[in-house]
Amino acid sequence: MTHFSKRFKAAAALALCAVLAACSSLPASLPSSATPESSAAPASSSSAPAAGGELLTVRFLDVGQADSALIRCGDDAMLIDGGNAADSSLVASVLQNEGLDTLDVVAATHAHEDHVGGLSGALNVCTAQRVIAPVTQYDSQAFSDFVRYTEAQGLSVEVPAAGDTFSLGGAQVTVLGPVQEYDDTNNTSLVLRVDFGSTSFLFTGDMERGAEEDLLAQWGEEALRADVLKVGHHGSDTSTSYPFLRAVMPQIAVISVGAGNSYGHPDDAVLSRLSDEGAAVYRTDECGDVTVVSDGETLTVTTQKHTAPDAGASSFPASSASVASADEESYIGNLNSKKFHLPSCSSLPREDNRIYFATRDAAVEAGYTPCGLCNP
Repeated sequence: MTHFSKRFKAAAALALCAVLAACSSLPASLPSSATPESSAAPASSSSAPAAGGELLTVRFLDVGQADSALIRCGDDAMLIDGGNAADSSLVASVLQNEGLDTLDVVAATHAHEDHVGGLSGALNVCTAQRVIAPVTQYDSQAFSDFVRYTEAQGLSVEVPAAGDTFSLGGAQVTVLGPVQEYDDTNNTSLVLRVDFGSTSFLFTGDMERGAEEDLLAQWGEEALRADVLKVGHHGSDTSTSYPFLRAVMPQIAVISVGAGNSYGHPDDAVLSRLSDEGAAVYRTDECGDVTVVSDGETLTVTTQKHTAPDAGASSFPASSASVASADEESYIGNLNSKKFHLPSCSSLPREDNRIYFATRDAAVEAGYTPCGLCNP
C-alpha cells in the first residue's frame, strides 16, 4: 500500500481549475433520475476535503489486453468499459462480489470490443440507471450485444456532449471529450474526468495524439490536470504524447495491458515519457487489479499482486551505477519535468535527463518541485 499526498503539488494547485474526485463505500446517493448538466467548460471544482468522511474508490480491473474500471462513491457506482466479450463473466463476478445490483452509470468509452465487450455481462447482473457511449451504432457483434442488453432494461444508449457533468455520490464527473467528430474509432473515445475533494482522475479510453491535441486546444492545460491518469490505448505510442502528459502532470499512471501481448504494449517510449514526468506506474499485467482510494486529499494505492512502489519500480528500475547514495543527501532533478527525487526513487529520469543538487534547498531555488512518489 502506498500513500500519495497532495502537499507536494502546492505550486501546481494554484493553476488547477478543477479538482477530480472519486467514490467510496460510505453513504451518499445519486438520484436514479439524474441527468447530465451541460456547461460551456468544465465546472470549477472545490479544493475542500470530501464531507462526512466519504471516500472514492477506483478499481482498475485486470482484464488482460482490454480496459475496465469500477468507480464507487457512497451508494453510487459507475463502470467504465468492461473488457472483451470473454471478460463478461469476470466483470459480472466482480460486481456481484462487490455486492452491487445497480450501476448508476455504465460508460463505454468507445465501440471496440476490448472496451465494450464485457459490458453485456455487467448489464446482465446489474440494473443500470444510465448507459453512455460516443455512438449508438457500430458494426460488431460485441457492440450489438451491448445495445441489446441496454434496451432490454428499457434504456437507450445516450451520447453525452463535451462539457456535460453529472454527480456520482460526492464526486463530479465531467465529459471532456471527444470535442470533434473522428473517423478513427479510438479518437471517438469518451474522455471522463472525476473530481473528488482536491483529487482528480482522468480516463481517456484509446484516445490518440490527434484527439489529445484537440482536447488541449479546446480546454487548455489547466482543465486536464489530474492526479491519476488511466494511460490511453494500453500504453501504445499512439497516445500519451509529451504535450498531453505535461498538461495532465499525473502522480499515478495506470496501464491496463495484457501480459506478453502481441502489440508490444506498453511501448518503451511511453514508459520513458511517464518516467520523465515522475509518475508512479502501475500495470495490470504485473500488478493485477489496481485500486486507488481517495479521501479527498490523499491517494492510497493497493495492488492485487504487488504492493507499491514495486509496481512502479518494475517499470522504471533505477540504475545502481548512476544513482548516488542516499546517505550523501544529494538530489536528482529531471531536466524535462523539473521535478527532483531522492537517489532511491523508483521513478528516476534517464541519465541524460538528470541534474544533481547537493541540497534540497538548491533544488527548490532552481525551480524544481518534489517528486510525489519519494517525497524528497
